[in-house]
Amino acid sequence: MGVRHAVVAGGGIGGLTAAVALSRRGWRVTVCERAAALTGIGAGIGLGPAVSAGEPLAGALGLRTPDGAWLSRTGAAASRYGVPARAVHRGFLVDALAAALPPGALRLGVSVGGVDEAAEGAVVVRTSAGELRADAVVAADGLRSALRGQLFPRHPGPRHAGETGWRAVLSGAGLPALPAAETWGRGERFGIVPLADGRVYVYATAVAGPGTRPAEHRAELVRRFGAWHDPIPALLDRLDRPDGREPDPVTVLHHDFYELAAPLPRFHSGRVALLGDAAHAMTPNLGQGGCQAIEDAVVLAHLLAGETGVPAALAAYTEARLGRTTRISRRSRRMGDLARLSHPLAVSVRNFAVRATPSAVTARGLDTLLGWQPPPGPDPAPGSARASSRSVDAKEEEQ
Repeated sequence: MGVRHAVVAGGGIGGLTAAVALSRRGWRVTVCERAAALTGIGAGIGLGPAVSAGEPLAGALGLRTPDGAWLSRTGAAASRYGVPARAVHRGFLVDALAAALPPGALRLGVSVGGVDEAAEGAVVVRTSAGELRADAVVAADGLRSALRGQLFPRHPGPRHAGETGWRAVLSGAGLPALPAAETWGRGERFGIVPLADGRVYVYATAVAGPGTRPAEHRAELVRRFGAWHDPIPALLDRLDRPDGREPDPVTVLHHDFYELAAPLPRFHSGRVALLGDAAHAMTPNLGQGGCQAIEDAVVLAHLLAGETGVPAALAAYTEARLGRTTRISRRSRRMGDLARLSHPLAVSVRNFAVRATPSAVTARGLDTLLGWQPPPGPDPAPGSARASSRSVDAKEEEQ
């Protein structure tokens, strides 16, 4: 049998991880990314020492109230999971994965429009640059996946999750060591994640209908969060400054949250496997979107490296991933329901319940997310494949 060929639709974190992992297992890979360049903003994929550098997250992670009081804190990741937690810029991870691809594997400015069955156990992938013949296709083309639409035309597709969000990466120069924390108000949240390179990733959410757009993002964020606890006002003050690395002012990204609220019946059809947001787009409340895409990629490559044929391997992939991602998606939705509470009495009850939850219970809940281990085999990508507590994808169409 010759070298098998996999076409990956989408050059995001999940698609690139799958391509690297398959390449390291002997597959020839072609990654088709519709964008002309690989870009991104975000933070929090957990990496091993082969790639990560800089300081781990300082102190405990947790939830706070707008006056700064702590609702909940968790211990350091290193003591429980054996590795320190680090948050990196999404662009750093994308660049590291792209650099690990074989020469010529990445095709930018090429979109995938559909797949057709071919003779001799192969498929033909229709792209904007012509047709490609493949033994397997990885559909990692995001929330509004064209391939998912072809394979599951009766699926209802994305649903608005009731929130809108902002995110930015700021300079950390002159700031004290910051703990990674999320602050819950009444239907609003503000998150702070220090990055390993010294910058600070910030995000905010608010209850809003789809398409709601403020006249000016910084003014809206100051109106909503400017009176919250330190260092939130100081961070907001940096939104209109250059970040010390780039000459332009800080970019604030704004997007609505969407999810695949109805699970797919399976994550494969024939020789096509769906991965990441294309398979199970979830709300960002647990920060697991990119993390679960990485897990998908590792499991998929492991199964495709086995002795079974491609259809059997993809059926096993569905069996391995559908239940876990569905549970995490539902858990993320429930977390969002709590965070969106706005009635004062409901917020008080919520905060009391969070404070009263024993730390051991919180830790066990994190174990289901952070304690996942990849299957044995070659390293799937630079560093560890273990997903961390927060992964945020900044492309509006993918959230």
